[in-house]
Amino acid sequence: MIKGPVGSYPPIHDYAFIGNCGSAALVSRDGSVDWCCFQRFDASPCFARLLDWRRGGHFRIAPTERSEISRRYLPGTNILETRFRTKSGVLTVTDLMPITRGRGHVEPRQSAQLIRIVRCEVGDVQVSIEFEPRFDYGLTRPRLDYSDRVWFVYGGADALTVQFDPAMSPKGTHDFQGKIELQLGEEVRVVLTHCLPHNVRPRGFSPAAIQRKVAETRRFWESWSARCTYRGPYREQVVRSALVLKALTDAETGAIVAAPTTSLPESLGGTRNWDYRYVWLRDAALNLYALFALGYSDEAHRFMKWIKLTTAGHADDLRVLYGVGGERLLQERELTMLDGYRGSRPVRIGNAAADQFQLDVYGELVDTAWLYHRHGGEIDPGFWAFLEEAVEVVIDRWKESDESFWEFRDARGQFVISKVFCWVAIQRAIRLAQALGKKVDLDRWSRTRDRIRRTIEKRGVDPRTGAFAQCLDSVDIDAANLLIPLVRFLPPTDPRVRATVDRVAAELTQNGLVHRYRRSDGLPGDEGAFVICSFWLVDNLALRGDVASAYKLFERLCGYANDVGLLAEQVDVRTGEALGNFPQAFSHVGLIGAALNLEKASAGDFSAAPRNQRGALRSRSVCSA
Repeated sequence: MIKGPVGSYPPIHDYAFIGNCGSAALVSRDGSVDWCCFQRFDASPCFARLLDWRRGGHFRIAPTERSEISRRYLPGTNILETRFRTKSGVLTVTDLMPITRGRGHVEPRQSAQLIRIVRCEVGDVQVSIEFEPRFDYGLTRPRLDYSDRVWFVYGGADALTVQFDPAMSPKGTHDFQGKIELQLGEEVRVVLTHCLPHNVRPRGFSPAAIQRKVAETRRFWESWSARCTYRGPYREQVVRSALVLKALTDAETGAIVAAPTTSLPESLGGTRNWDYRYVWLRDAALNLYALFALGYSDEAHRFMKWIKLTTAGHADDLRVLYGVGGERLLQERELTMLDGYRGSRPVRIGNAAADQFQLDVYGELVDTAWLYHRHGGEIDPGFWAFLEEAVEVVIDRWKESDESFWEFRDARGQFVISKVFCWVAIQRAIRLAQALGKKVDLDRWSRTRDRIRRTIEKRGVDPRTGAFAQCLDSVDIDAANLLIPLVRFLPPTDPRVRATVDRVAAELTQNGLVHRYRRSDGLPGDEGAFVICSFWLVDNLALRGDVASAYKLFERLCGYANDVGLLAEQVDVRTGEALGNFPQAFSHVGLIGAALNLEKASAGDFSAAPRNQRGALRSRSVCSA
């Protein structure tokens, strides 16, 4: 841990993620809930020490003695088990957000809870409990009352009821710190329930009721993960990535958020700190592909329904990102009272990229619709009319500058990847129109599509290297152009694609990790290498036939997952530490896509895979605390 005036922040990769498809929490290796948002991913947290060690609030349960720590998810679940080995005994802490099912679907709003079960497995262990709830990102220090064996925590718009079993009475009016001795076989069970202050119903749960919740949640996750149809050599990593995607899915709407956190920095102490608790259209086609490819068609159909309902309106008003409920007003604000993770300021909520103009979203939307149709989804008349409008917007505006796929904040540009997605929008719409028997001006659409291709091929290739450039008439390289063969603009064996891949590998890659670009983007400081870009490099190597190199790189990238298989948005190429919001859906979708492309490239023959394939997960499972 980092010791200093801003507190003792664990590395980002020291956290594990639990959720119930609507609520989310991050638990540190030493047993502390340092981030927790109930009921909605973008809600105000009840614990936010992740963003301010002194005032953010936390809930820690751990031995008082120094201990060796290991942890795991119970197989096929999002239930976390942390094991502390001390000189006197062994303690396990099991953390989960229980899932309630009704009518076949998860109901997170009725089960916004956190359960922690502490059990002495060997010998005897003295346990320390620190309970410091803080609402409104640490702004509110709530009051703690005690009645009929249940704690009531309230202040502002949030409230918690807390039950300890066996019962423990708080000694203060805001926080609780205490110790308890556990002997072999003894347990402490804690249930936190989020509620609105005016709807509070303080009631306790019997040990049997708590156990039923745990068992039901475990059955749900085990049943869900068993449905994964991938059977390749990386099943463990693919299933873990699928479980991350499911936990980042809002059960009520079907929306999949990019990450459960905000403002984890892209460089320590830097200002590149963004709120990722929203849904990007940029991710939509990749998410949908992963869900269909792994056999999760129900989730894919619900996500597509959310897309159709959320994007409806006028195509000119299409947004880059939305809230989980379809919200479009996501004003970015800075919380100046917070220190930020390891002093990384500012802490932001909301995201100004929602107001940007990005041409790529039109291609991503129509590509998602095409993928949905190919898997048997219905394109109803209203949605088709909206897709037609989207094509017309592309025809009218494809020559304009935009903020690009990477959401540049300095100036708009003529980005090649934006033009490629304009081509994708029209090309997929033509295919859809033909498949659905729609009467459109195919000649006009085709002429514009071909004009876009000619522009890209004439002005988007660096004549010196033969590789695609970041912008028209430029020489800068951009890892986003690794998508060119993946969206089938050109085949992976095309000389310009090969030159692009080779140049990305030579100029943007360190230790197998790919940076997005090298140009100045108007923001101070640096950023880490992007995990999904690195998996796109695996895709390209596999698709062009360099399967052995693709496997080798894939193994290396899996090694940047933490001990429980979670990937951040970025990695520090010097230290290997995780950077950015965590865990990151985009990174896990990249892993899934790369595993599937390796399977295709191998045609079921995995002899090119490393002989001792174990997923190369970094051994971070044991430490001292």
